Amino acid sequence: MLESPSEPRPVPGGLDAVRGIQAAGVHCGIKGRNPDLAVVVTHPPAVAAGTFTTNRVQAAPVVVSREHLARGGLVRAIVVNSGIANACTGEQGLADARRMAAVLAERLGAAPQEVLVASTGVIGQSLPMEKVEAGIQAAVEQVRAGGGADAARAICTTDTRIKQAAVKVSLRGGTVRVGGMAKGSGMIHPNMATMLAFVATDAAVEREWLEERWRRSVAASYNRITVDGDTSTNDMALVLANGASGVRPDGPGEEALLGEALDQVNLELARMIAADGEGASHLMVVRVTGAASPEEADRCARTIAASPLVKTAVAGRDPNWGRILAAAGRSGVTLDPSRLDLWIGGVQVAAGGAGRKGAEEAARARMEPFEVEIRLDLGSGPHEGLAFGCDLTEGYVRINAEYRS
Repeated sequence: MLESPSEPRPVPGGLDAVRGIQAAGVHCGIKGRNPDLAVVVTHPPAVAAGTFTTNRVQAAPVVVSREHLARGGLVRAIVVNSGIANACTGEQGLADARRMAAVLAERLGAAPQEVLVASTGVIGQSLPMEKVEAGIQAAVEQVRAGGGADAARAICTTDTRIKQAAVKVSLRGGTVRVGGMAKGSGMIHPNMATMLAFVATDAAVEREWLEERWRRSVAASYNRITVDGDTSTNDMALVLANGASGVRPDGPGEEALLGEALDQVNLELARMIAADGEGASHLMVVRVTGAASPEEADRCARTIAASPLVKTAVAGRDPNWGRILAAAGRSGVTLDPSRLDLWIGGVQVAAGGAGRKGAEEAARARMEPFEVEIRLDLGSGPHEGLAFGCDLTEGYVRINAEYRS
């Protein structure tokens, strides 16, 4: 009996929710006693797509994974290390990234180009390859269907918690799932930010569709977050579609539902990254309405979320609405200052570009919870934008001052 298509619904776990995905996370000796190497394996092999950092200084694993995806073949596995970024390491770094792919491929009976590679951590240091190779061997021995949480833990650096999300969506041919894991806490800014994301689905799709839909999904999720305005050398977001469910979306409507499932997982992971910003005490959700275009709405929201003055005001629970309007004014979008309306935590603090008497105290109380929403209406058009950020505290300075200590 054919199922009725339905909207995506959350399910427990991350990559573990997806049929045909196995994972492991182990300690190989890069970082103290913490897990620092993850392996994700897909049975059957998957079509894949990826987006990568826009920083012109790109880490070796970014170069190698780009090369492997450009071949257009199937992907069998992903290997990720944390603690060392393998960035700014020259030809040796490229050789090490390729060696990581080759070692895992050999253990799986695959070709090196069927393995994607990622790294995160300190820039400018070379990988201890003997430890990394031993870690890959150990991870392959431990890889299992329930290993997603271990893998999610192994890719963390300054993260305070693992980041996983998954949804299921019913199509006429059956139920498919999308699940993923991510890492990121600092060096985060729109247009890929140090963040890594690995998502999989057991739906059967064409690579061309996946590439195009993945770019749109990343633009609507990871490219909406900012922690500190820095874009990393190592960022990447990869997606695998292995078809293990045996279900293929039937027509544009079902493709749209699967796209929504990708968006839900990515947006949830993006929120987790912003909420776990280094030293953060608040998650900032910035909504801009009334913009002249979608691009201007997003640009204004991101400028507000990235403003150090706005971020420090949120840290101090100070409804300093003038800082928000100033950030909007320098974003370069179309606006008339006399038409700006602003809400903080649901309290309107400014109307027509001027403060509302008595509103600040009410807004201050709404800034006590962890999540603080800022909504600005530009009065210039029908379009909306969204950005996620976090406040800027002394904890951020301490974490980054001591990062290599």
